[in-house]
Amino acid sequence: MDTKIQMLLVLVAYLVFIEGVGLFASRKTKNEKEFVLGRRNMPGWATALSERATSESAWCLLSLPGLAYATGLSSVWAALGCVLGIFLSWIFIAERFRSEAEKYDAYTLPEYLAKKYAEVGNPIRILTAITITFFFFFYIGSQFAGAGKVLGTLFGISPMICILIGALVILPYTVTGGFRSVVAVDDVQALLMLTTLVVTPVLGLAAILAGKAEFALPIGEVLTGSGGIGESLTGGVSGFAGGLLIFNNMAWFFGYLGGQPQLSARFMATRNKEEMRKGRNLAITWTALAYIGAISIGLLALVLFGPNAVADREYILPHMLISLYPPVIAALLLAGAIAAMVSTADSQLLVTSTLLSHDIYGKIIHKGKLGSKELLKVSRIVTLMVGAVALLVALYSKELIYTMVSYAWAGIGCTLSPIILLSFYWKRFNGKAAAVSLLVGLVFTVVWIAIGMEEVISARGLTFFVTLMTGVAAAYWSSGRCGRQG
Repeated sequence: MDTKIQMLLVLVAYLVFIEGVGLFASRKTKNEKEFVLGRRNMPGWATALSERATSESAWCLLSLPGLAYATGLSSVWAALGCVLGIFLSWIFIAERFRSEAEKYDAYTLPEYLAKKYAEVGNPIRILTAITITFFFFFYIGSQFAGAGKVLGTLFGISPMICILIGALVILPYTVTGGFRSVVAVDDVQALLMLTTLVVTPVLGLAAILAGKAEFALPIGEVLTGSGGIGESLTGGVSGFAGGLLIFNNMAWFFGYLGGQPQLSARFMATRNKEEMRKGRNLAITWTALAYIGAISIGLLALVLFGPNAVADREYILPHMLISLYPPVIAALLLAGAIAAMVSTADSQLLVTSTLLSHDIYGKIIHKGKLGSKELLKVSRIVTLMVGAVALLVALYSKELIYTMVSYAWAGIGCTLSPIILLSFYWKRFNGKAAAVSLLVGLVFTVVWIAIGMEEVISARGLTFFVTLMTGVAAAYWSSGRCGRQG
C-alpha cells in the first residue's frame, strides 16, 4: 500500500475517533451551565489533562521544537519560563480560582470579576470580554494554521484545504457538547501529545546511536556551525543583549499567572479541593515530561539533519517523524501534533462564544433574564460564528504560529494575569482599578506591537508590568479619593 495512503488512513481513523468521543460526551449537555463549565463538577484528573492539552497547542508540538532547532540552547529560556509559570499556576492559583468561582457563582472569568467588583460590573465584564475575544481570534487562527502545516507536510495538500479540514473536525462536537465534549476530547489528546513528545526524542536518539550516517552530524559541529549561536545559552550575545534575550524568552511565564481564560476555566470547573490536588500532581508531571521532550526534539533534529533541513522551522517535527519512522508510526505520532491544535482551538472557541453569549448577550443585553435552554441555543450559534471568523484569520494570516500565539499571549494572559493576582491577594484592589488596568494593558499591547517594538522587547513581559503598575497606582488613587470624599 502506498505510504501516503497508509498515513491518511491512520489520520482519518484518528479524526473520526475524536469526533466520536466529542459527540458521545455531548449527550450530557442539556443546559447552558453544562455547556459553559460542566456545572463546575469535573474530576481533577480530567480538568488537569484538559488544561495541559489546551495550554500547549501548536506551541509545544511545532513552535518550541522549531525554536530549539533554529536557535539551539538559547531556546531553553522559553521552555523554562513556561514550566515555571505552569508550576506556579497549579500550586498557588488553581485552587484559589476554584474557590472564588464557587464563592461568586461565576462561570466565566469576566463574570468572576464583574461579580466581585459589582460597582463596575457591566463595564468590566464588557472590557474583559472584548479583550479576550479580540486576541482569541488570532489564537484560534494559529491553531487552524498549525493543523494546516502538519497535514500539508504529510500529503502535499494546500494548507488552505488542510485548515478547512481542521475546522470541520473541531466545530461539530464543540457546537453540540460545549465544555464536557471539549474536556473529553482534550483528555484523549493530552495522552497522545505526551506520547509524541516522549517517544519521538527516544526514537531519535536511538537512530543516532544506531549510526544512521546518512543523517547524523556531530552535535558540536552543528551547534557551532552558525558562529557559536547554537551552543550559546544567550544566542551568541552577551551583556544587555544577552539579558534581553533571556527576558524575552522567559516572558511566556507571565501569561500563566491566572490570565488565560481557557486555562482558568479548568480550575473553575474542578469539583473540590481534593480533586484539585490530584489534578495538580498530574499536570506538573505531564508538563515536566512534555517540555523536556519538545526541546530534545529540536536539538536532536539538528544532529540528525543539520540546520537547513526545512525552510520553515515549525515543520521540523513532521519532517523528523516522516524521515525516520514507518508510515503508520509517523502518522500516529503526528496525530499528537494535530491533537495539540485541536485541543486548544476547541477550548478557545468555547471560551470566546461563552463570553459573547453568556456575558454579553445573556447578562448585559438581556440582564440575566433568558432561560438556560435559550442561552444554550445562542451559545451554539455563536460558537459556529466565532469558528468561521477564526478560520478566516488562519486562511489569510502569513504569520508564524509562534508570532500569532505570542501576540495573543501578551494581549490576554499578560494583561489579565496581574489583575487576577491583585484581585486574589490584595484587598485594596478594587473594580475601578481593575477596569483601568485592563484598558491600559490592552491599549499598550496593541500599540507596542503596531509600532514594531515587539522585535526589541517582548510585549509579553512589558504588558504584565505595565498592567500591574497601573493596577496598583489606580487602586491607591481610587481608594484615596473615596476616602477624601467620605
